[in-house]
Amino acid sequence: MPQATLSIGIIGAGIMGERLLRAILEQAPDSLRVSGIWDPAPAAMARIAATFPTVPQLDDAAAVIAASDCVYIASPPASHLDHARAALAAGKSVVAEKPLAVDVTDARTFVASAGERGAVNFPFASSLAVATLQDWVAQGEIGTVSRITIEVAFATWPRSWQADAAAWLDKPAQGGFTREVVSHFLFLSRRLVGPLHGLSASVSFPEAGKAERAIEARLFAGEVPVVLKGGVGTTTKDDHNIWMLEGDKGAVRLCDWSIAERRLPDGSWQRAPGAMSNEQARPLALKRQLEGVVRLTRGQPHHLATLAEALNVQEIVEGILAS
Repeated sequence: MPQATLSIGIIGAGIMGERLLRAILEQAPDSLRVSGIWDPAPAAMARIAATFPTVPQLDDAAAVIAASDCVYIASPPASHLDHARAALAAGKSVVAEKPLAVDVTDARTFVASAGERGAVNFPFASSLAVATLQDWVAQGEIGTVSRITIEVAFATWPRSWQADAAAWLDKPAQGGFTREVVSHFLFLSRRLVGPLHGLSASVSFPEAGKAERAIEARLFAGEVPVVLKGGVGTTTKDDHNIWMLEGDKGAVRLCDWSIAERRLPDGSWQRAPGAMSNEQARPLALKRQLEGVVRLTRGQPHHLATLAEALNVQEIVEGILAS
């Protein structure tokens, strides 16, 4: 497409829809604009109207698609593929929130026919902390990679700031921390090390009608073993996580989404200079994600998570939940 102002329409006005909306509005208006937003929940649309009175509110998903060059899908997971298919059929590009879907068979069919006009919003693709980890690995800090360890923990699920979405986020059909959080770290493992495969796992659903409360899994990223553990009620923090990459010379890790650290010869951990909290780092990652969205929509090479990568992550996530 020509180098004109690119319009992004948003389907879904929840936490993620509003987060991306804010990020778009912070960009230069001559390069990126919001064509409109729609959510089936009147309360969500009322909140958006009160906070962003100049953002067009459209009548339905079809209106968002018609008004946009690119459609960002931030609705609950089971609706992602229907919206994505409609947008692609209209000749628009698509960026979907993760997970790509919850039905693996349907997702495989979609990815096989979608071409190159879609991506999934895994912000680690644009994370400065992840870039630091990659630099350390390239500089030989860890030597030959030998293992990935992933640990996630939550005081409660959903997290306190997600309470309004509990109606689907704490249900086994679409929600749970494996889809919502673990998927990010599986994407990171795939992006930095290799395709995910060879899963063996266990999962606990102790509360009837609720999402999972504990998981354990072993798998491979390329030829590298991955050990994964997650649980609810295992920390006092809203959200605590560590992704660690070890080798025969050392180790690097990502803590609580945005803190890159490397292990020194004495066994202590050194934080990267200029490391930021997730709240500080998120706007920078979102800006870089939007740069990728522009490139995707213009048919240029981009760094966003591809549909194939997202499908591989989904296959593992759903495999864990079905174990």
